[in-house]
Amino acid sequence: MVLKNGVGDFTKAGEPPLQEIILMNPYTQKDDPLDKQSIFDVYAKTTEGKLIDIEMQLFNKYDIEKRTLFYWSKRYSSQLQEGEKYQELQKCVTINILNYSILPNDQYHNVFHLREDQTLIPLIDDIEIHFLELAKLDEVIPSQGGLENWLLFLKGVSKEYWEVLKMNEPGLEKAMDTLQYLSQDSEARRLYEARQKYLHDEASMLEGARQAGMRAGMQEGIKEGIKEGTREVAKNMLTLGLDIATIAKATGLSEQEIVALKK
Repeated sequence: MVLKNGVGDFTKAGEPPLQEIILMNPYTQKDDPLDKQSIFDVYAKTTEGKLIDIEMQLFNKYDIEKRTLFYWSKRYSSQLQEGEKYQELQKCVTINILNYSILPNDQYHNVFHLREDQTLIPLIDDIEIHFLELAKLDEVIPSQGGLENWLLFLKGVSKEYWEVLKMNEPGLEKAMDTLQYLSQDSEARRLYEARQKYLHDEASMLEGARQAGMRAGMQEGIKEGIKEGTREVAKNMLTLGLDIATIAKATGLSEQEIVALKK
């Protein structure tokens, strides 16, 4: 879906208004809840030509850093047609909104650019990558406008706080009305419930796999401990001068293993 002609206004943030928004594959293959571990991708373009890619992820697909650079580079390089000059490349901004934590700090909003390590001199301003980690966001309702209001809404803060969020950020009212409208639609509700069931099932499956892995590790450790104890017994029997065949019969080790211990 493509929306054009002044579909957003970032002048309050010192940014030019958006010229075009493209929603990429929102709830495609709607009968299959497997499709929406991520929610959707949004491509946007400002009136100055800056490209913005917004992606929302519910579960950690891992390698998100490399994945981000991969898709940023494709977006950046795809601007040029054959024979066009590098000067025509416009800045690309990637915004990852994540329902989990990946960066080793307490900040819920981290921004990355291409800069020199010591002097912080920028090489070029064409790359800008944001990570917004909802899991790090305290559910404390702010007393003024700003990004935090939108993130709390996306995180699913209780509806009792919606009025305050709306007062802080009037633009949220339209998003809330749209969500309310969708919640009235039986088909949208069916898809939502199917998706929620899948997410709960996957979370349970991951936890079960983690616990099974821990149990398997414990069992493997016990087996290795028993085997190591048996080898120690075999070493003691060798010290006493018993023959290899007798030791093998007593310990259950193979003659090859005992010969290796003797060496």
